[in-house]
Amino acid sequence: MTTLTRWDPFQDMLSLREAMNQLLEDSFVKMPMGNRGVAGFVPALDLSETADAFIVDAAVPGLKAEDLNITLENNILTISGEMRDEREQKERNYHRVERRFGSFQRSVSLPNTVKADEINATLKDGVLHLEIPKAEEVKPRRISVNVTGEHQLAAVN
Repeated sequence: MTTLTRWDPFQDMLSLREAMNQLLEDSFVKMPMGNRGVAGFVPALDLSETADAFIVDAAVPGLKAEDLNITLENNILTISGEMRDEREQKERNYHRVERRFGSFQRSVSLPNTVKADEINATLKDGVLHLEIPKAEEVKPRRISVNVTGEHQLAAVN
């Protein structure tokens, strides 16, 4: 005997909704909480590529070169540093504090091998610009195909 089960599309939708909620909750990176209960500073960055290099532009407003530490290890670029709170607390009652302070670290994996000893870093107007040359073995090369007379004759025979 066959048992019939009534299909309830709303039950399936609820399962899909629960799955999406779990996916979204798991996918967001939890940022460390600062001393005021606000998430710490994490610089936004752009990673792009030219034929010869990878380009990284990171927004680090208010930082000086000596506040930054840039490392490259196993094709993982790490930008770290510290934003200092330089406000004077004397005789001021803050009603809102939205600027973030404290140490930060941002890592990004580079797709290919690079020349670590030839990285060029500049800081201008709050933007850290890194130019990371690609290693020679990963640059695309065009391979030309030569046609010889022997193969042409063999193909005719």
